[in-house]
Amino acid sequence: MDTQNLEAFLLVAENGSFSLAAQQLHLTQPAVSKRVALLEEQLGTGLFDRIGRNTTLTEAGQALLPHARAVQRELEAARQSVRDLSGDVAGQLRIATSHHIGLHRLPSVLSQFSKAFNAVQIDIDFMDSEQAYERIMQGKAELAIVTLAPVREASLVTVPVWPDPLDFMVGIHHPLAGLRDLDLAALSEHPAILPGLNTYTGQIVAGLFNQHQLTLQVSMATNYLETIRMLASVGLGWTVLPRSMGDDTLATLAIDGIGIERTLGIVYHRGRTLSRAARAFTEVVRAPADDEAGPG
Repeated sequence: MDTQNLEAFLLVAENGSFSLAAQQLHLTQPAVSKRVALLEEQLGTGLFDRIGRNTTLTEAGQALLPHARAVQRELEAARQSVRDLSGDVAGQLRIATSHHIGLHRLPSVLSQFSKAFNAVQIDIDFMDSEQAYERIMQGKAELAIVTLAPVREASLVTVPVWPDPLDFMVGIHHPLAGLRDLDLAALSEHPAILPGLNTYTGQIVAGLFNQHQLTLQVSMATNYLETIRMLASVGLGWTVLPRSMGDDTLATLAIDGIGIERTLGIVYHRGRTLSRAARAFTEVVRAPADDEAGPG
């Protein structure tokens, strides 16, 4: 089975478009169509339904997709194994991470890594943690530095690095600021500004309220924590933010019997052989956490 034909199939499947796949391959659209047609001929079945401008996978295409991705990962692992036989740590390292981690956790890591391994070209894509997980699943990034999912995916390796305690916060002039003996029921009577409930952090908060059979009033949702901090600081609602983001514009609320935390860390695909650059980057990321943990 021709690997170029498989690559064309994967790009059409992921983009839902022959023209977009052609752009990424630097080919003409007819050339991409021919590659897919050859693959369909070899398999004896159609892989895409083309209705108007919509291109969707057939049942056969859906069945082929995970195997094509596995082949792609194996080929990349083979190339990487050969590259790693000689030479210094070099080449391109593609990382997916969230804006929050990029702002608050990675600067010192990137500085240290670039000084130690200046032959490595780092390509960083900023996105939600959930999207970064998908990038890893699709083989589009080698490492993700993200909020770890509450439920583990068997095909992924997750390496916890930073515990990230979360606090309930409000603007200092909010009616809840300064009150004692608060519980979740009191919070449920006020609007909240939270990360989207499709995010891992949003799911943690929503799960907590569901567990206590309370209604969560979300007046605004955004996945940018810096924006949430600003909206909360001007009194538009209470929120949940990493403890490290607290400042003098916000008051931390002590909620009886409630403590919540998320974990930040490294994610990569179990079926992928990490490049020397990725292994080196992982070691640099983990080093501060290992130092803080101390011996034993």
